[in-house]
Amino acid sequence: MKRTGLALIAIALAGWASLVPAHAVPPTATPSPGYEARLQEQRAASRAVVAPVVKPRRAKKPRAH
Repeated sequence: MKRTGLALIAIALAGWASLVPAHAVPPTATPSPGYEARLQEQRAASRAVVAPVVKPRRAKKPRAH
């Protein structure tokens, strides 16, 4: 009985531990200035390219009575 109880407690603790979110720490490496410049250029280019295209509205034909 003791082993079964301990096994159930261990399974319950393992299940609870799997639900706890992980806390990741970012790396401490500093990016190079060239990399930052390329990122800025890429972001500026992506903002310039994404321009909304406005379609002309279709005119409805008047109904004949």
